[in-house]
Amino acid sequence: MRRFRHIMPLILLACFISINGCKKDKTPGPSGATGATGATGASGTPGAIGATGATGAIGPTGPSGGPVGPTGATGATGANGTNGTNGTNGTNGATGATGATGAAGTAGATGATGAAGTNGATGATGATGATGATGATGSAGTAGATGATGATGADGTTSVQTYILQNKSVVLTGTTLSVPAITQSIIDQGLVLVYVNTSGAGSAWYTLPYNNGSATINLVSIQAGSITVNASPSQSGLYFKVVIIPSANPATLLYKSNPTLFNSYNQVASTLNLKN
Repeated sequence: MRRFRHIMPLILLACFISINGCKKDKTPGPSGATGATGATGASGTPGAIGATGATGAIGPTGPSGGPVGPTGATGATGANGTNGTNGTNGTNGATGATGATGAAGTAGATGATGAAGTNGATGATGATGATGATGATGSAGTAGATGATGATGADGTTSVQTYILQNKSVVLTGTTLSVPAITQSIIDQGLVLVYVNTSGAGSAWYTLPYNNGSATINLVSIQAGSITVNASPSQSGLYFKVVIIPSANPATLLYKSNPTLFNSYNQVASTLNLKN
């Protein structure tokens, strides 16, 4: 093979000369018979790799329908996103119908008593009320020491005097009736009894204070020369009997020991032998 490579150039040179010789004779000769194909020469040394050509156009997509691959593993849960802003409040719904009243609950235990409140301010002074009935005479006080014997006085009188005051009008604020026989001595040591007759007829005399359920008549005071009485409501056409007993009369001592014996005029008249 190596030997053939040395002969090959010589053959090529001879061919080149033959060609040039033929050119000088401008008349071409007849073509010779085709020679037998020479043996293939040894492969030459590979040339350097040429530059990469431009990328060709993308071919059409192949038909779909390939087998579906297995489902991949579930990925890790992502972090929570930030909260969205609050939505606007919705409009209020219509008021529902009132429900039926529930059964009454059991009464609760009584609460503790509250603290006492502060005293209220003092109220204004009320109007003066009507004069009250004359109170009962108090019990006799303790007897004082015996005084020195006084000079012998003139003989006194023991006579009981009676006076009738007729057809008198008496008002609520008080009416003073004249009785001259009442002296200061009688007031200090004697006894004055007053009775009333509301009709003026007959002998019905009532002890003061008098009360028939619709009217009252009171003895307000006794003073030298007069008595003061009042009536509620005011009355007219009244009769008063005034009994004056001097201190020398034993009746004064009897009154001091038992005043109730003088509540009835009839009893007084019988005891003192008075005429109606």
